[in-house]
Amino acid sequence: MFHIMVAEDDKNTRKLMCTVLAQNGYEPVPAVDGVDALEILDRQHIDLILLDVMMPRMDGYEFVKTLRDGNCNIPVLMVTAKETSADKIAGFKAGTDDYMVKPVNEEEMLLRIAALLRRSNIANEHKLTAGETVLDYDALTVSCKGEVQELPNKEFMLLFKLLSYHGKIFTRRQIMDELWDMESDTDERTIDVHINRLREKFRDNKDFEIVTVRGLGYKAVIKQE
Repeated sequence: MFHIMVAEDDKNTRKLMCTVLAQNGYEPVPAVDGVDALEILDRQHIDLILLDVMMPRMDGYEFVKTLRDGNCNIPVLMVTAKETSADKIAGFKAGTDDYMVKPVNEEEMLLRIAALLRRSNIANEHKLTAGETVLDYDALTVSCKGEVQELPNKEFMLLFKLLSYHGKIFTRRQIMDELWDMESDTDERTIDVHINRLREKFRDNKDFEIVTVRGLGYKAVIKQE
């Protein structure tokens, strides 16, 4: 069973999140703030952290930065009422893996948790498998039935991201924020170019396809589960 920490200073919100997690097969571990959360991490294994931003003693940004400075790579899903682009950028720069704005949709939260846990396991193994296709994170290669293709870094990371969260729609801006420098002047249409290159390279692949969701962005669909 996965142990998920809920670091949230509001008692009712913390209790609600813990209840939802328990009802869906997770073991919730409550923490009242960042300091309490760090103390718990010293004595207990945690698989993922649900993290509020505005907390006493140590806020969410400082908490995540402390984790990452200590080479702790536990997945963090930041859950906060702060919803501006600057707030999100601050969260990602501190080291969070994903970001949700309150009020939280419980179903979406559970889907994001599942995706982060899946990606964490993939990152530990440094490989991702879709049918007979294997992406090797260290070698930047995609292998299928004995054929190996080495991809440029951005193309590989784009494909790896889409397949890690297969079925999830990503906007061009979301992809740019994660895979390109946030200060970059690169146009979002660069994503279209990389998508087209990937489609051309894997047009005969029977395991997955990259789908355009009109007006929204892109998602990867696994054909064989």
